[in-house]
Amino acid sequence: MNLLFDTPLSQSFCEIRLAPVSVLPVRGECHITWEERYLKGHHHSALQLFEMDDIQVVESKPLLVDKELPGLREAVQHLVVKEHDVETPYGRVRCTMKGVPKGERPVILTFHDIGLNHKTCWDTLYNHEDMAEITQHFAVCHVDAPGQHEGANTFSTGYEYPSMDQVAETLPLVLKHFGLKSVVGMGVGAGAYILTRFALDYPNMVEGLMLININPSAEGWMDWAAHKISGWTHATPDAIIGHLFGKEEIHNNHDLIGTYRHHIMHDMNQFNLHLFVKSYESRRDLEIERPMPGIKVITLKCHSLLVVGDSSPAVEAVVECNTKLDPTKTTLLKMSDCGGMPQIDQPAKLTEAFKYFIQGMGYMPAASMTRLVRSRTASGSSVTSFEGNRSRSHTHEGNRSRSHTNEGNRGHSHLANSNVDQAVPKSTEVSC
Repeated sequence: MNLLFDTPLSQSFCEIRLAPVSVLPVRGECHITWEERYLKGHHHSALQLFEMDDIQVVESKPLLVDKELPGLREAVQHLVVKEHDVETPYGRVRCTMKGVPKGERPVILTFHDIGLNHKTCWDTLYNHEDMAEITQHFAVCHVDAPGQHEGANTFSTGYEYPSMDQVAETLPLVLKHFGLKSVVGMGVGAGAYILTRFALDYPNMVEGLMLININPSAEGWMDWAAHKISGWTHATPDAIIGHLFGKEEIHNNHDLIGTYRHHIMHDMNQFNLHLFVKSYESRRDLEIERPMPGIKVITLKCHSLLVVGDSSPAVEAVVECNTKLDPTKTTLLKMSDCGGMPQIDQPAKLTEAFKYFIQGMGYMPAASMTRLVRSRTASGSSVTSFEGNRSRSHTHEGNRSRSHTNEGNRGHSHLANSNVDQAVPKSTEVSC
């Protein structure tokens, strides 16, 4: 198994191959800069980090490291990156695990949109300084759709790319591969759709979802006609750019658009990308409905945070999705002055919103926060604000199940207030 140290101060990677003894040989040239942050004056205390062929970790005095450099082991674990190709019936799925899973705590599992891979979709967010508080508590598993990772080989002629439902079916195998029981999903666009399908089919494996630009509906005839005219079916860069970004961004932010257009044209495998786009445009309706008393419907059972920028091309789809979910478990976050990729455009605000969401699930009760702006609305977005979620979070994670039960009871008490509320619960829309 190969381990990669993902250095926050450098884009370099240090490949370490596990040896049967306590000496970890490092092959090839490697620039290690993370000691400047974590060792701070102790450059010679535990690790001799110079330009050399080998790095020796002396296990005979483990307590010395902990005494002189408290937190070093945890910091090193946080930096560990493992890349795995998980075998599935639909081909290999590239997964990148950052950090070490912590006991019974879920892992954050991400899934990217079309035209992207996990790096171009999530690096800006996960490299943001505010995100470090979250990644100290949770390992992160980035999943790349088949054939979309960096350096992917071209699929052979005749290869049948999996449908969106089939891609979702690969995720239980990913969890099994890493020995995970549950995840908190974080998806954008096509990735949000895939994670939603996964949560519908395997509710016990998903504790929560943050869905950016989610569209649960099948592509309509008008959408198909527009995409046919614009060249969508050929996965042209402009068509994908129009899916990822709003018109205002495309017209005004030339540097950002140019960067992603170059990535789509030169970094992505064009043949594989075309297959992924075709699979997404052939998606079927998720057929979710808002739960009503006495009526059995298909809906998400986990807590969900729907996110969309106010100038995103996905605004209408996200708002429509929100009307189909349980208002006692769903929060809609509209981000002002934000386009189609909140994780790129507003990483600090998105990180804070995700912290509130995590707290509402009973995790990270002591996380640092500032206040998000709330506005009352009758749109049915959610009866639960981030502050409400936070107030119900427990300091002991063992009480999480009771937190979920109490929240369900709270939702029923709201529904019982009036006949009008039974039909359309009043709710809180969070904006920032």
